[in-house]
Amino acid sequence: MTSEENKLLASTKPGTPMGELFRRFWLPAVTSTELVADGSPVRLRILHEDLLAFRDTNGDAGIIEAYCTHRLAPLYFGRNEECGIRCPYHGWKFDIHGNCLDIPSIPKGNNETARKRVSLKAYPTREAGGVLWVYMGPKDREPPFPRFESTLVAEGFGHASRWIQRSNWLAGLEGELDSAHISWLHRYYAPEANPIKGGGSETVDDSAPDITLRETDYGFLYGARRSHSSGANYWRVTQWMVPMFSLIPRNAGEFCEGAGRAWVPIDDDNVTTFHFYYRTDRPIAEEEEKYLASGQAFPPRLAKGSVRLGEASPIDTFLTIANLDNDYLMDRSLQADFNFTGIWGANEQDRALQESMGMVAGTRLVDRSREHLVGSDEAIGKMRRRLLNMAKAMAEGREPDEPAGADFGVRAISKMSELSVFDELRARHLHEFVAPNREAEHAG
Repeated sequence: MTSEENKLLASTKPGTPMGELFRRFWLPAVTSTELVADGSPVRLRILHEDLLAFRDTNGDAGIIEAYCTHRLAPLYFGRNEECGIRCPYHGWKFDIHGNCLDIPSIPKGNNETARKRVSLKAYPTREAGGVLWVYMGPKDREPPFPRFESTLVAEGFGHASRWIQRSNWLAGLEGELDSAHISWLHRYYAPEANPIKGGGSETVDDSAPDITLRETDYGFLYGARRSHSSGANYWRVTQWMVPMFSLIPRNAGEFCEGAGRAWVPIDDDNVTTFHFYYRTDRPIAEEEEKYLASGQAFPPRLAKGSVRLGEASPIDTFLTIANLDNDYLMDRSLQADFNFTGIWGANEQDRALQESMGMVAGTRLVDRSREHLVGSDEAIGKMRRRLLNMAKAMAEGREPDEPAGADFGVRAISKMSELSVFDELRARHLHEFVAPNREAEHAG
């Protein structure tokens, strides 16, 4: 990539091509459990915009701009009461739709007229799959709400989490589409010790996956095939949905559980990672909840808190316990005897690399002009090229053709098979690659 292409792809500031492209999609914003009726609001930053999420007295949640339209005081310090948040400075009150409900500091006779002129920016929101989603683009371009399988499961069948990663959004997404790295970064010397379900223990005998990629209307899927010591082929099939959604393989076998992630830019140097875990056969069990909370895979070990990024206002998020400041709690004795990195959890292993790569000076942007890609990086290259084409189209005033809101009833799987041709594997196991309502569409 050239330096110019790298910057074009990575920057999501308002008015940039990628910034406008992201604003054509529904984005996960905050987990539902963080918002309590009449409880504390949550400070967010998405695509460089300071926002505030809160749940009102009726239990409805919304996302509004973070500052009062009067004197730009931070509404975070306001009181969440009677279906609105009241600014602590002069008592102006706003609802989840940005409407001004009250201006105590002017005569009541002028109140109604003035309130109509001072509404806040508020974005459309939808709550699904344990997440409050937001659409930040033009009203006349609002797409249908995306139907990921994780957003459709019944209550108790899904788990959503989020945390801050100190890198540009693209570094995280590229890790998702890189099947080769699991043979090393997530390698455990005793395969049975690997805490990552379906994520490396089967692959230690073949670190050079053969990649087959098939583009789709929503992005692409690709199969990574490795030779297994049993003589069979170990397949990992990953799904990518434009612009930064991914579905990652779990257990080898019949589909019963799924996992996916989304990378929502905070700004050009930080990203919120969302992790979705769900089941289709039964509610999530207590042992699974404990596994998710342990930090062994995704999400990492977390502590709820706030962080100030540079000179910007603080945001509320989940902070990673193993991080750049403590070398991700790396243990050299662990590296010698237990796993390849000496870092405990899978996401902690990922972030140790993604937050520390060679950066463009003064930024958290990887300097991709210095890279040397190989065949196992095909998915990364295809993703970059497709997004670059979409960004360039946006710059020329052409809207994306990809479905910004659609029925994404697709799945990622891992499987042991005697088949060595991806399209044959896909045809035989179609019912595992897609949700039942999309089988006919994918059969061809």
